Amino acid sequence: MYGPPVDLSFKNISRLTDVWIDEPHHGLRPLKKNSDMKYLSVSLRLSNNHITDLHDLPGTINHFLAEPLHLAWLDLSFNKITHIDKVLCELTELRVLYLHGNNIFILSEVERLSMLPHLHTLTLHGNVIETNKTYRNRVISVLPQLKSMDFSAVTKQERCLAKIWHRSNKRKQIDI
Repeated sequence: MYGPPVDLSFKNISRLTDVWIDEPHHGLRPLKKNSDMKYLSVSLRLSNNHITDLHDLPGTINHFLAEPLHLAWLDLSFNKITHIDKVLCELTELRVLYLHGNNIFILSEVERLSMLPHLHTLTLHGNVIETNKTYRNRVISVLPQLKSMDFSAVTKQERCLAKIWHRSNKRKQIDI
């Protein structure tokens, strides 16, 4: 039904609009296009670039994908992203999001991703937020639907511990 990812990795781009004039890499499975010359894919790979800002992400998705509202898999790993931008929350069909190997440093921004009801796989390792001792608990507590985090299955025990952690931290905030 849908083809392989539109692969725009290793393009040495800093701004998303820079890739609009480029062609995706050709893999073993050919990318198919519709009559508007947009790719029949629900996956987009923008990894290993120099992207810092996701402001133009919706335009990039619209530029390349035939059905941009159906984007299900997005790889933004190994870039220079510092924030979990609100534009990611507009990708309501997103199921897999790779953000590992970036420069994200505000752990609370992960809460924005709770707006993505189908998100089941997330990577954030290799970011500054990983050094926070509550990192995994906090992410799992705000995204209880996750099945995999940082390429590791989320266990029932982790879900339970994250729920307890979340409740205890809510009480601390109320007491303050």
